[in-house]
Amino acid sequence: MSRICELTGKGRQVGHNVSHANNKTKRTFLPNLQNVTLISDALGRSVRLRVSTHGLRSVEHNGGLDNWLLKTRDEDLSLRARRLKREVRKATTAAPAAA
Repeated sequence: MSRICELTGKGRQVGHNVSHANNKTKRTFLPNLQNVTLISDALGRSVRLRVSTHGLRSVEHNGGLDNWLLKTRDEDLSLRARRLKREVRKATTAAPAAA
């Protein structure tokens, strides 16, 4: 499984370990990924995603998974998140029409 956040697309970064003698060796900085279960109000079910802690804070700040998905551009999302966004959009547009 790749080390990329499914919501924000945040992945590994490359940098250097720098010794006291200023020798530089390659290293990677990995995002803090967590397996979380987020609840979608529009779909009425929970969704398991692998999300960075930064992405999780962004979701909470925007008022939940549904609001965050609808505000985010498709280019920034993973394939799985884009499919989820499509389902949420379909569920939210169908709900007012049914009422």
